[in-house]
Amino acid sequence: MGRTVGIGNQDYETIRREGYFYIDKTAFIREWWESGDSVTLITRPRRFGKTLNMSMVEQFFSVNYAGRGELFEGLSIWREEKYRRIQGTYPVIALSFAKVKENTYQNARKRICRIIADLYRKFDFLLDSEKLNERDRELYRIVSADMEDYVAAESLNALSSLLMRHYGKKVIILLDEYDTPMQEAYIDGYWEELVAFIRNLFNAAFKTNPYLERAIMTGITRVSKESVFSDLNNLKVVTTTSEKYADCFGFTEGEVFAALEEYGLSDQKQLVKDWYDGFIFGSKKDIYNPWSIINFLDDKKVGVYWANTSSNRLVGKLLREGNPEVKKTFERLIQGESIKVEIDEQIVYNQLSMENNAIWSLLLASGYLKVKSYRAYITEYGEWREDYELELTNYEVRVMFRAMVRSWFDSPSSNYNDFIKALLLGDVKAMNTYMNRVTQEMFSYFDTGKSNRSEPERFYHGFVLGLMVELADRYVVTSNRESGFGRYDVMLEPRRIPMAASEGGGDNAIILEFKVQDEEEERELADTVTEALKQIEEKDYQASLIAKGIPVECIRKYGFAFCGKKVLIGAGER
Repeated sequence: MGRTVGIGNQDYETIRREGYFYIDKTAFIREWWESGDSVTLITRPRRFGKTLNMSMVEQFFSVNYAGRGELFEGLSIWREEKYRRIQGTYPVIALSFAKVKENTYQNARKRICRIIADLYRKFDFLLDSEKLNERDRELYRIVSADMEDYVAAESLNALSSLLMRHYGKKVIILLDEYDTPMQEAYIDGYWEELVAFIRNLFNAAFKTNPYLERAIMTGITRVSKESVFSDLNNLKVVTTTSEKYADCFGFTEGEVFAALEEYGLSDQKQLVKDWYDGFIFGSKKDIYNPWSIINFLDDKKVGVYWANTSSNRLVGKLLREGNPEVKKTFERLIQGESIKVEIDEQIVYNQLSMENNAIWSLLLASGYLKVKSYRAYITEYGEWREDYELELTNYEVRVMFRAMVRSWFDSPSSNYNDFIKALLLGDVKAMNTYMNRVTQEMFSYFDTGKSNRSEPERFYHGFVLGLMVELADRYVVTSNRESGFGRYDVMLEPRRIPMAASEGGGDNAIILEFKVQDEEEERELADTVTEALKQIEEKDYQASLIAKGIPVECIRKYGFAFCGKKVLIGAGER
């Protein structure tokens, strides 16, 4: 019988006191302390033990936990006398921005100020300290949710000063989920305002703070230095590609398999590996997401656990509204292929909508992609290049992304699903009725461009993703692939090869060609449909289907013509 699994418990003391399931990560304390780094930023995906590790560090060093060595007895850090001596000997400022998810700058700023004000209330005993003068106490009292910008900017620095004078020792600052407010700011359109506020706060707390001993920040992304860290030349950044702390966040395969044995689930090792393995930190492979593993230990069945822990608003927005190239690349990933891109681990939020590679950098940092291979080299022009081959991390992520794509069509789902049914039945009249309804809603949903000609391109690739999800069990859906003498737009290859039409059985193959009306050459949408169908025939797109044994009479061909939000579909002859 294994230990109790405390789902969602991120307080180190509670886990240790109650004897809940816990994997020893106290070696992180030693590795971090001996690094000598002044300010450390560690990025890891969601639910990878960042908050629990920060709780562990706080309770190891904090004077509030002096004499609480029992919390660490039997663990790695407690084997060395020098660490037993420093346990509980430092003033610690610990705060989290995890709940700063506001839709306006004013609310976000107020929430951050309230977090700092609540932090101050924990140290109210300082008001009675003999080491503070009346001016100190006055400054202390003006810290509130409504404090002025200059007060907020200096608040953590000021608290560090007060604690150092009271205890006679420099402080340790721990800031968890530092980038949550910035992600929300980007999504809701107040990025520039928030960054200015955060930059001043961070500069005073981590750069111009003579009362600081060490600091750790955690988050999902490495926000660009130019955005918030421009003044922090003392910052050590540890990302998912760094070797430092590679096995300190997340579970190693050895730790996972040992846990499965503890809970009598040894026979599930391969299933768990297929679903949840795949994360890579530095050169350390076979890292598992802790949230997925502890939920599996509790439920004793596989499921999409980690992927369901967040709304994935930012990822969904970028993929949904991305240009056609982004959607085409995403199509390949969802089909199990890998992509080769350049990666810059510094996330420049105001470039996310313009730079394709910034999106893949975000997905890598978020844990949705993993590095399959890496190549660094100097080009013939003397430029340094770093090329990454990326793929979806594991099966759980693949299932999550399919669900995400399906949700994109939730609003017009009845129309979209009706269109799918009409497509499979070959009912062109119904296809036209439903598709015109779908485009009215989906163009505005997918499009971020200015011109009408960009709308069909963006819609089309989102539409292909929808087909991939809805028809994955019956068809292999591909787009922009070579066949015959050109590249078709969309091909639906049946998983069950049909026999001759007269004999029945299997599904018909389907070829779709999309065209935007050229109003100078094509007077009517019907002319554009004709051109689309003509292209299918002239380029012999059906060649690859025939080569696989699909009879000609079992191949349907459709031309889609667009003009603005209007669409006309026509069927070709068999």
